[in-house]
Amino acid sequence: MGSSSPDLLNKPVIAIDGPTASGKGTVAALVADKLGYHYLDSGAIYRVLAVAVAQQALDPDTPANLATIIPMAASLPVQFQGEQVLLNGLDVSDAIRTEQAGVMASRLAVVPEIRAGLLQRQRDFHQSPGLVADGRDMGSVVFPDAVLKVFLTASAQVRAERRVRQIENRGQQADFQAIFNDLMARDKRDSERAVAPLKPCDDALVLDCSSMPIDQVVATILNWARERI
Repeated sequence: MGSSSPDLLNKPVIAIDGPTASGKGTVAALVADKLGYHYLDSGAIYRVLAVAVAQQALDPDTPANLATIIPMAASLPVQFQGEQVLLNGLDVSDAIRTEQAGVMASRLAVVPEIRAGLLQRQRDFHQSPGLVADGRDMGSVVFPDAVLKVFLTASAQVRAERRVRQIENRGQQADFQAIFNDLMARDKRDSERAVAPLKPCDDALVLDCSSMPIDQVVATILNWARERI
């Protein structure tokens, strides 16, 4: 088991990390449902901050704007009610799923002070009977004592195709090449950032789901979890 601390034994954490559009969010939610655990979509928290930043038309590349954004992260008024995500009490569930919000979230995530500000917000989700958390640094930074760490990945081609289907399923048009280029740019930004770069933890189990159906991915992770919990 990843940790022998009483807190982790009583409230196990399963951390699922991976690149954009690897399917980790869908998989993590299904694993949490099967185990009866809480679920943390850490990316949603960064996307909520991205929406808040966009609402105020703040460019994080400008030092004066960044000085405004950093304290926003530490006091972000975000709430999760079922499938609804609220910012200042207003439903931003659709707004956070746009490509613009995703791009801004990735830009914000490279700022160490912003990551630090959002850290405790993420750890607050650690409650009984357990937690499944997905993101980029769940196993390495947010929950380093997780009993199971999974790095879920897939080829850039497959991830871009999945993203296109997600967008088209919302009734919107999607440009495959633009999405593919954006995924590659996000991967580069996420893997090269100075704090918590995107990469598998030394003790993570790597699962390439490029050619795996989702039920097989979920079953694999559940089997790993049941060996450790």
